[in-house]
Amino acid sequence: MANTKSARKAAKQSLHRRAHNVGQRSELRTAIKNARKAIEAGDKTAAQKVFQDTMSVIDRIADKDIIHKNKAARHKSQLSGQIKALA
Repeated sequence: MANTKSARKAAKQSLHRRAHNVGQRSELRTAIKNARKAIEAGDKTAAQKVFQDTMSVIDRIADKDIIHKNKAARHKSQLSGQIKALA
């Protein structure tokens, strides 16, 4: 456990940040899951609409450094490729 007052405060802040980041990561995974479900349904226009929403979530979370920019780009690229393959 932390010995100094500043270390105790840092540990407390770390817990708050972690709780927030866990929620953000969960939102990301849910958005990606919804996009994959829309793609599996086979309706290209509906999948594109969901993909647009998913892209904004991915970008927002990458901007906050919760996930790496390359991981965000990889998710967007893979989902985009799957939607293009629906044609």
